[in-house]
Amino acid sequence: MPIKSLIRTIAHYPREGIMFRDITTLLKDPTGLRTTIDQITERYRSEKINKVVGIESRGFIIAAPVAYALGAGFVPVRKPGKLPADTIGCDYQLEYGRDRIEIHVDAIEKNDRVLLIDDLIATGGTMEAAIKLIEEMNGTVIECCLVVDLPTIGGSKRLQQQGHKLFSLCRYDD
Repeated sequence: MPIKSLIRTIAHYPREGIMFRDITTLLKDPTGLRTTIDQITERYRSEKINKVVGIESRGFIIAAPVAYALGAGFVPVRKPGKLPADTIGCDYQLEYGRDRIEIHVDAIEKNDRVLLIDDLIATGGTMEAAIKLIEEMNGTVIECCLVVDLPTIGGSKRLQQQGHKLFSLCRYDD
């Protein structure tokens, strides 16, 4: 089953000119959800991943079951004020504004092999900020994994030019 066929597009959300790729329609489909998790898990089964980091909020939905399947820990990256213990944070630029993400200071250990997961990449700002946080904690991002790549916006290209590896299950070239 092609995963892309289960993703809904919402025009002009959250603002005029944005074509929002909504994975909730993929997640509600039992076969689509299973296929998504299975394809990602299979790709990383032999990578010896210690932690799977999921970016708020849709990244959590994919990252947690992947971490379970890989026998790795799950680490959430969240918006400010959402994590209860001491955190470090990083500001970043969105396609439609600015934001900040945070991670617990004890979430990543030195030399942890990390798989970073989010639902999609547009400008790459959120993913880039998460990579900075993981590297600041002396973890190694093995690869950035996404359900959707929006390459025309430029985020995946920018991160690849910085030397980061990216993988996506599908892409929209429009």
